[in-house]
Amino acid sequence: MTSCKAALKPARLALFLLLATLAACSKQSAPPQGAAQVPVTVVTLRPESVTLLRELPGRSNAYLVAEVRPQVNGIIARRLFTEGGMVKAGQPLYQLDDATYRADEKSAQANLARAKATLVTAELNARRSAQLVKIDAVSKQDDENAAAALRQAEADVKATQAAAERAASILGYARITAPISGRIGKSNVTQGALVTANQEAALTTIQQLDPMYVDLAQSSAELLALRRALAKGNLTGTRDLPVQIILEDGSRYEHDGKLAFSDVTVDPATGSFSLRVVVPNPDNVLLPGMYVRAMVGDGERQDALLVPQQGIARDQKGNPTAMIAKPDGTVETRQVRVSRPIGDKWLVEDGLVAGDKVIVEGLQKLRPGVTVQATEAKPEPVVATTAAAAKTQP
Repeated sequence: MTSCKAALKPARLALFLLLATLAACSKQSAPPQGAAQVPVTVVTLRPESVTLLRELPGRSNAYLVAEVRPQVNGIIARRLFTEGGMVKAGQPLYQLDDATYRADEKSAQANLARAKATLVTAELNARRSAQLVKIDAVSKQDDENAAAALRQAEADVKATQAAAERAASILGYARITAPISGRIGKSNVTQGALVTANQEAALTTIQQLDPMYVDLAQSSAELLALRRALAKGNLTGTRDLPVQIILEDGSRYEHDGKLAFSDVTVDPATGSFSLRVVVPNPDNVLLPGMYVRAMVGDGERQDALLVPQQGIARDQKGNPTAMIAKPDGTVETRQVRVSRPIGDKWLVEDGLVAGDKVIVEGLQKLRPGVTVQATEAKPEPVVATTAAAAKTQP
């Protein structure tokens, strides 16, 4: 009897150890009560007013361009300007050999003086004849002849005066002056060269560079889409919005321009029409022919929803998606439709509504249905004007 009890003790001990081991394994395999929440950062969507800008390519052109040509024939005696310098309207540029024109002008002045002397004599004769005819000292015919001679002398004075003014003008054309103020280019003629009136080749060119024109090209299809959006009330017009200029190196030009006009004719070769922007250029940073880009206002969108770009991903089919933190703390994947980037955000067209919490950080560990602990992202500084690249899809 004693030996049987002794034999049962090891068996009970083994059974106890087996039960303890099974209990431990069951505790490890059982899911914990209240699984840990994944920390994420979210952005709550709020409607806001944004200005939609269209990026258009263009070229800068001089505000005024004047090609200097002679108006009389002559030999270039002197060049009176510095090539590449600034000139003012009326400043002398070239001096022609004007000896012949000076002689013609003096001859015209002499003819004018002779005509004036003849007029004085005619006035005296007419006055004397008018007094004598009253006392029948001269015939009426002689008095009429004296009056006619006076009128002819007056006409001769006017004719010779016009000839003298013409000779003076021709003499003045022998000194070629700047028609506008601006920067002058190189001289195409040298001292001693023969030039002719209204010749085809310009002597030099003057360009006014402040302000400057920036000529842009916009697709007619974009214009039609913009007009439809304005007609539906999705956008409000922004014609008076300043135009931002982006230089060829990617930097922003410090002075904004203003839209001057848009052409009414579409180029059949390119399907685009022209826009012209007037831009201040006090420091001559813009030069004629320079390639630039301009951010032109398409319109202002009211109640727009903007999502940070890191909150938008693509699914296996290439469709844009966003992960939303639902009110119960779980994650939902939602397909969205976005149209264009605005700064570092996407403009949402469909799939999201105001109040949705879009997850922007901690996306690597997430899948639909996971419970998250959402923290609101810090608000970014408000930007007065936002920029949008044309026709860009995520």
